[in-house]
Amino acid sequence: MDRDPQRGDLIEIFRPFYKHWAVYVGSGYVVHLASADGVVGDSLASSNTKKALVKIDRLLDACAGDQWRVNNKHDNSRPPKSVEEIVHTALSCVGKEISYNVLLRNCEHFATFIRYDEATSEQAVYFGVFGLFAFFGLLMGLVRN
Repeated sequence: MDRDPQRGDLIEIFRPFYKHWAVYVGSGYVVHLASADGVVGDSLASSNTKKALVKIDRLLDACAGDQWRVNNKHDNSRPPKSVEEIVHTALSCVGKEISYNVLLRNCEHFATFIRYDEATSEQAVYFGVFGLFAFFGLLMGLVRN
């Protein structure tokens, strides 16, 4: 953690093999995505779920012991919405079940949409490209044999 979060900040949570994202709404709470299909814990990225549930949790509970930091990474290239609008939008989503796809509609897409009104995910691009190279590498190995 490099600074105390402020209302409207994006929170990046360092999970093994991926990053989970949340929106800080104040008083120690974040709004984030969790599995809607009964998967135990916060394992959306490794589950086969097609639905996510928007939840509000204490930041420390959402982190589940993992490291985290404030990361409003697009503030220099995209204007964030007002703090009031970010928090209002995040809280209005709580309890809703939404479509989920690890590459196209994940927790980072959700959090960046809430803050910037534009859904982006650098890790989805990274994992998509990595998966494509892994697939072609496997294919080339099969062709050579």
